Amino acid sequence: MIKRTLYFGNPCKLSLKEGQLHIEYTGGEPSKSVPVEDTGVIVIDNSQVVLTAALMMALMENNAAVLICNSKHLPDALLLRMHEHHAFTETVRHQVESSEPLRKNLWQQTVVAKINNQAALLELTGIEAKNMNYWAGSVRSGDPDNYEARAASFYWTALFGSESEFRRHRHGEPPNNLLNYGYAILRAVIARSLVASGLMSFLGIHHRNKYNPYCLADDIMEPYRPFVDRITLSITEDFEDIEELTPEIKKRLLVIPSTNVIIDGSKSPLMIAAQRTTASLMRCYAGESRKLLFPVLQ
Repeated sequence: MIKRTLYFGNPCKLSLKEGQLHIEYTGGEPSKSVPVEDTGVIVIDNSQVVLTAALMMALMENNAAVLICNSKHLPDALLLRMHEHHAFTETVRHQVESSEPLRKNLWQQTVVAKINNQAALLELTGIEAKNMNYWAGSVRSGDPDNYEARAASFYWTALFGSESEFRRHRHGEPPNNLLNYGYAILRAVIARSLVASGLMSFLGIHHRNKYNPYCLADDIMEPYRPFVDRITLSITEDFEDIEELTPEIKKRLLVIPSTNVIIDGSKSPLMIAAQRTTASLMRCYAGESRKLLFPVLQ
């Protein structure tokens, strides 16, 4: 079942009432309730939003992800349950004891899937991507030739136009702000799925930043990024001013978890696809499979 993404940008109190997420607004708007079990991601974008401990416990028990935005209205913190899977200890042992050749093979599959999806998005916008397809077919185990970076350099210039001189950077000019927001939502979805699959998000297959508690999430989300890029591109075409993340723009980005994708030949909401991807990763760690399932952008 697809879980809901809830956004709170106005002052309110969120509490647990009769097993429901109860919302009390301070401006006189009628209160409402949402089933906790139907909630997948919550975005808190106002410092005057209050959450009770009882609600937080219920959200964690249902493996919901809570994103908290900073004073600039950008996601800045992510709260997740520590573990969810019934065989957590065994699954983590497989993850910790995974061999370097396996991790290199997993990264190769990840990079190939990412470049293929980037190429597909370029082709959908009418841009020839033969070089991207060549690079995807040339990736070796561990990507020692760094085709991921080569593809990214071409991709970003082609996607937003060479005349714009766009550079993908966390603190760069728009539409970097849209990408940052969308990727934060995507990261929450992937991290949540990793928890459900019994995996530790800080143990990456490629990313190794000692300050990053979500290295594995950042690995696995790579082939999913072009789906965020497609939404971002549509926003840049529909809005003249993207300097500010307006409620209308955020609304467009908040549909990321429910965006339909194709995975293993079937259509599925991105949040469900993410669960299939992390479950396939768990099977790879356990030695039951050698194939990661990633969505295909069409």
